[in-house]
Amino acid sequence: MSAEARVRHLTARELIDAVLDAGSFSSWDSPIPIPTSASPSYQEELQRAREKSGVDESVLTGEGLIHGRRVAVIVSEFTFLAGSIGSAAAGRITAAIHRATRERLPLLAGPASGGTRMQEGTPAFLSMVDITGAVRAHRQAGLPYLVYLRHPTTGGVMASWGSLGHVTVAEPAALLGFLGPRVYEALYGRPFPTGVQTAENLFDKGLIDAVVPPEHLAGIIDRALTVLVAEPSGTPPVPSTALVRPGTADAWTSILVSRNRRRPDLRRLLAYGARDVLPLNGTGQGEKDPGLLLALARFGEQPCIVLGHQRPRQSGDSVMGPASLREARRGMKLAEELGLPLLTVIDTAGADLSKEAEEGGLAGEIARSLHDLIGLASPSVSVLLGQGAGGGALALLPADSTIAAEHAWLSPLPPEGASAIVHRTVDRAAEMAESQGVKVAALVGRGVVDHVVDERPDAAEEGRAFCERMAVAIEYELARVQGLPAADRLVRRAGKYRAGTGQDG
Repeated sequence: MSAEARVRHLTARELIDAVLDAGSFSSWDSPIPIPTSASPSYQEELQRAREKSGVDESVLTGEGLIHGRRVAVIVSEFTFLAGSIGSAAAGRITAAIHRATRERLPLLAGPASGGTRMQEGTPAFLSMVDITGAVRAHRQAGLPYLVYLRHPTTGGVMASWGSLGHVTVAEPAALLGFLGPRVYEALYGRPFPTGVQTAENLFDKGLIDAVVPPEHLAGIIDRALTVLVAEPSGTPPVPSTALVRPGTADAWTSILVSRNRRRPDLRRLLAYGARDVLPLNGTGQGEKDPGLLLALARFGEQPCIVLGHQRPRQSGDSVMGPASLREARRGMKLAEELGLPLLTVIDTAGADLSKEAEEGGLAGEIARSLHDLIGLASPSVSVLLGQGAGGGALALLPADSTIAAEHAWLSPLPPEGASAIVHRTVDRAAEMAESQGVKVAALVGRGVVDHVVDERPDAAEEGRAFCERMAVAIEYELARVQGLPAADRLVRRAGKYRAGTGQDG
């Protein structure tokens, strides 16, 4: 028996009851009459669908509470003509989306549908455009749109409102795809390849953020909304690190310290210093790269979108490639659309140097990442956590404020590479590092770094304490940059990197 066959899939009302707080659902639906203009056979199908499903159309809409927070919901009823979308269902969906937008409610969609209702043909097909337009308006209003893909979701529904979530999770073993397998087999005379159109495969390919059983969905939605609709909070107290001056260690010492494999990385920073962390997965366009981590999180009371380098756990593991930066740009778009600050974390020995990275457009992705960060509408903070080599580091640097760990550094190449270019040997790497101004003291002198977090004496020796100190600095800077005047934000941000500004130190 297949995994899918063992799963009992919930009806629309059962899902609503499982996700919303008990007794909190209030329907937004008005009764839909069976159209007298429809053919007698279609009228009979509609009547039978009502009797079988117990509902009057293939979607239910309304509002309720999730952990006490008001949320709008749109949920498909698959037992009503396979959850297909005709004109009446489309009208119900768009009306609910527009109402959620007017009332500034986050929206949870739970599609389970074969797609367009074939009995209504092209007019029903065109309604997907109208639904997509309503979702676009909701997102442009800065409101969260969350999607729970259920078994099965295919066709026009998957190709419209099913694929537009800020955060998208799916039911285990759900069949998800554009072309339904029965249609494929009828058209091509062979079965669709197994294992492709499954929730688990879509997660592996970076198309969805998680695979979540219905009983865990409320917790995931609550964690997402805790970040996405957090109320503004005041500026926290000035942390002790705001008074820290750069250390006196030479550049090579810092580089060696930063390469310690026990040094805290982004995973540990989130584990020890953040809360309500919800990892996201991939670009949403069929790519994911282990070189980058994307998440929703809060540092103290400050919500943000987090994106940063994931240090390889072992030598030879994947480093940041072009898909990492496409995933990063997904995070940038989320921050802008939802009005959240962006936190970038830099800790890389260098981007992927391979045939695949070149053919994947790594250089162009670095350029586009810089372009997007310099012009980002949201407030931003970057953190130099450890190593900062090459274009892969620069791609996440531009921000309104930059925090640096005491032994972090930033260089166009690892010092050994710079030494090889200039001196034809790697033996003068330490000399090159000092002369190039890679250490934190030099970056502070140039005005690139605004806040230094000390290491006592080495973050690898005090992992949790260092991460907690860094987290307090991040909370403070996130709050501070949100208080800066938005009107000249882009000018000030770009000015930090102008040649000839500041002084070397």
